[in-house]
Amino acid sequence: MPRSTHDLAVPDLTTRRTVVTGASDGLGLRITTRLAAAGAEVVMPVRNMDKGDRAAAAVREQHPGARLVLEELDLSSLASIEAFGDRLRDDGAPIHLLVNNAGVMTPPERRTTTDGFELQLGTNHLGHFALTGRLLPLLRAGRARVTSQTSIAARRGSIGWDDLNAVQDYDGMRSYRQSKIACGLFGLELDRRSRAAGWGITSNLAHPGVAPTSLLAARPEVGRAADTRDVRMIRWLSERGLAVGTVESAALPALMAATSPTAQDGELYGPQWPGNLGGPPGSQRLWAPLRRAEDASRLWDVSQELTGVTFG
Repeated sequence: MPRSTHDLAVPDLTTRRTVVTGASDGLGLRITTRLAAAGAEVVMPVRNMDKGDRAAAAVREQHPGARLVLEELDLSSLASIEAFGDRLRDDGAPIHLLVNNAGVMTPPERRTTTDGFELQLGTNHLGHFALTGRLLPLLRAGRARVTSQTSIAARRGSIGWDDLNAVQDYDGMRSYRQSKIACGLFGLELDRRSRAAGWGITSNLAHPGVAPTSLLAARPEVGRAADTRDVRMIRWLSERGLAVGTVESAALPALMAATSPTAQDGELYGPQWPGNLGGPPGSQRLWAPLRRAEDASRLWDVSQELTGVTFG
């Protein structure tokens, strides 16, 4: 019998506008569903509009009154991010919650974004950095909370400053780990800079542990034609309630970080079973690579230079 992973009470969000990246499947779809059920208006920026339409229909099937706004966004393209930001700023509605959730994982061969960045760094970190910067006026207007999704892969490792884009030596997991450390450092630095500059934005981190999402499944867009052995094992464990979580439980840390009245700025939320692979959500100590404030400040400057997006 699987152990209980508990659930989470999401507060009423009927006056809130939220943005969830990666909303068309996996954790993003689950987070979107829960936010919509709580009454939030959810902007769903998706790369594939047909897939987004199906995802929105699935949410409305469960919650007929769901307020969903489908928008096109490719996080691997700075031009797409700029266009998305322009559309939302033209609309003018304040954003109260941003969940930087979308990501890609371990392409077997090195791939690049439209702008020439290594795909994982460019999508997982630089894409979200640029997105947050483009939405900054609306986030400030909504005194928003920004929750950035990192990964247990960020428990160790570092930023490869001399070869950020893995031009000289590509290893899929090393580049994924770096991208998720970068996500965490960005989320923490955003909170520090908001406090210092009076932006009124709060920022924290979440990670899903390990769950049978599509990250390691067959994904032609990253050059993976078949499910990996790892994801097959994760599915087997998840079905039996052993060590890892489910898609539903893996979404709870981000929901807690984003919506709980008790969630703290600059904190990390994740599953609470041993090893933090699965279980109910809660706060946990920052991993060592995320505690290097000098790395966070340096990464911020590098990210502004690479993306051409500045804050403040």
